[in-house]
Amino acid sequence: MLETLPALRHVRSVFAVVVALGSALQMRAASDSADAAHVHVQLVFRKAELYPGGGDHGGLYFKLEPGWHVYWSNAGDSGEPPRIKWTLPAGITAGPLQFLPPRRLPLGPLMDFGYENEVLFPFKLDIGRLVKPGTAILDAHVDWLVCREVCIPGRAALEISQKVLAAAPTAGGPDDGPGADIWKRLAALLPDALPNGDTAVFQATPAGFRLAVSTGRRETQAVFFPEDQDVLDNPAPQSVIPTATGFVLDLKKDANLTTNPAQLKGVLELSGDRNYELTALPGTVAAPPAPAAFSFGALLSTAFFAFLGGLLLNLMPCVFPVLFLKGLALVNSGSEARHKLRAHGFVYALGILVSFWALVALLLGLRAAGATLGWGFQFQSPVFLSLMAGLLFFLGLSLAGQFEIGLTLTSAGGSLAAKQGYAGSFFTGVLAVVVATPCTAPFMGTAIGYALAQPAAVTFVVFTALALGLAAPYVALTLQPAWTRLLPKPGAWMDILKQAISVPIFATVIWLAWVVAQAYGSAVLVALLSGFLLLAIAGWFLGRWPAKRWATIVAAVFVLFVVGISIFASKKMMAAPENLNPAEAHATWQPWSADAVEHALAAGQPIFVDFTASWCLSCQVNERVALDRPEVEAAFAKANVALFRADWTREDPAITQELTALGRSGVPVYALYTPGQNDPQLLPQVLTPSIVVDAVSKLPRSSTPVRAAASNQQ
Repeated sequence: MLETLPALRHVRSVFAVVVALGSALQMRAASDSADAAHVHVQLVFRKAELYPGGGDHGGLYFKLEPGWHVYWSNAGDSGEPPRIKWTLPAGITAGPLQFLPPRRLPLGPLMDFGYENEVLFPFKLDIGRLVKPGTAILDAHVDWLVCREVCIPGRAALEISQKVLAAAPTAGGPDDGPGADIWKRLAALLPDALPNGDTAVFQATPAGFRLAVSTGRRETQAVFFPEDQDVLDNPAPQSVIPTATGFVLDLKKDANLTTNPAQLKGVLELSGDRNYELTALPGTVAAPPAPAAFSFGALLSTAFFAFLGGLLLNLMPCVFPVLFLKGLALVNSGSEARHKLRAHGFVYALGILVSFWALVALLLGLRAAGATLGWGFQFQSPVFLSLMAGLLFFLGLSLAGQFEIGLTLTSAGGSLAAKQGYAGSFFTGVLAVVVATPCTAPFMGTAIGYALAQPAAVTFVVFTALALGLAAPYVALTLQPAWTRLLPKPGAWMDILKQAISVPIFATVIWLAWVVAQAYGSAVLVALLSGFLLLAIAGWFLGRWPAKRWATIVAAVFVLFVVGISIFASKKMMAAPENLNPAEAHATWQPWSADAVEHALAAGQPIFVDFTASWCLSCQVNERVALDRPEVEAAFAKANVALFRADWTREDPAITQELTALGRSGVPVYALYTPGQNDPQLLPQVLTPSIVVDAVSKLPRSSTPVRAAASNQQ
């Protein structure tokens, strides 16, 4: 395989050359854009007017059909980057194309580096001082290679006219050039220079290179794209070993590399959203610490705490509606035989276990694919939020008496009706897991953080213990028949109780609607409320004609409309501005960022960070009963503590990374940082005013005023 890999690497490039010689498409048009096979190409400029002695920024823009891609400066194992050749008026020169950070594009045993969907290749245009005013015609001859399973070379002749002024405008002129919106949106993605103080060295190893980068903080995700070809084995995985001040990256060298390079140069991507130009020189890289050996005792203690966390999760406000449902189900089955009660308990536990296993499998699968996720991550999905709110609203309508789900199921067949009770127990267990995930009970944070950092088998063991803890109270009640005798006899009062249970269900719906409004705005809230209206109409059909199959079909159509509205609204949600959900509910709280925290610590100021989310009920309770209390605010002010709120309501890779670095995988998390100390103090996940005041009172006094430090961050 190693002998054939070099040939495979260039097979697509050879194919492209053959096609280019035989049928390359050349397009002639006096236009700033052209359409070719699977791609639209366009010249864009930031400004509409030029002036002598100045310059402008422009770019070569590609819009690609789904599945097709063009290439980075180092195309990887095959391919060629776009090229541009200019014909410009005297005195005007254009700089080389610049390249945005690429993506890894696997194809069989090969790995390419390139771009899908759309990309901009920026360049700089310089205008000489002797250029005369008037109209400048800029001609560009562009060549590219666009690939999917096959590669197609393309060529276009582009032309654009730019006005040259006699002198520079006094205010610099507006950004109103052709395609200025594209420039603003994509040019900001160019990699930055490595910040001052950050260092990078590499050391050769028998298998390749060990690259050490110091960024001043622990890094858990990094990808290196080499500028030079035939240095690294491109398809090989890059193993990241976090350190206290950065990370070490293990890289495999190319099989044909005989001489180690004088430097490793390329683009470094951190956490999926921070990109830097990197030049690493040879040096000594300490061997990364070996991973801690597996400890059966540590697993047992973690599983025990996970079980306790699952028990306490039953007391969290997000699980209360489900407990009401199970209480009603137990009253209904109080007269059933002992073995049936036990069966209901085991089926309920099975629903919880299966849901936890599916959730963990999904989370581990997405993480293996490169996503950065944590506990409760599904509540960051607008589709999930909308569908969850609709499901609970529909359930609340049934409990309130608008319709009986059981009657519509009975009409579908006696066998289904016979199985209805156990199916209800199973799916109530599923619902318990769904509504429990926005909460993190005491003991859960450390257990989950440990579990997600371990092999998959250990992760499943810990989450199984958590699931058993969540299921334990109801299962214990069904296993102890003597306790069921304390339940009241069935009667007419049960209908009243069932209707009363709809109240906490609707309260949960209000909470979910509030989360949607906080995170995505009132326009999306209107779409959600419209979905509720359709569900109410569907419930009316089921209640008015309970045994009619056509009524069930009509109701199902309304439900499908609601699903469609949720998916449509989710697209609007994802496009909504990030500032719809302000990070601070009080004037002293600042939006969290890693740089802001570092600057405040460097200024000698202690810091308190509230990792929170709108969908986390535990977070909201802690903020109201502890963090917003006058005595706590006074303690913060007295100790000159800078307050930061890390809002995880919407997916934020930087916050996810910071949670991982703290050994946690969900919110709430409360971190108290002291200047001069590497690791923060983590407070309990259930706060009281005294806990916060005691922790703050032990801080060394700072002379930096809170407001002054806050202004320095900005």
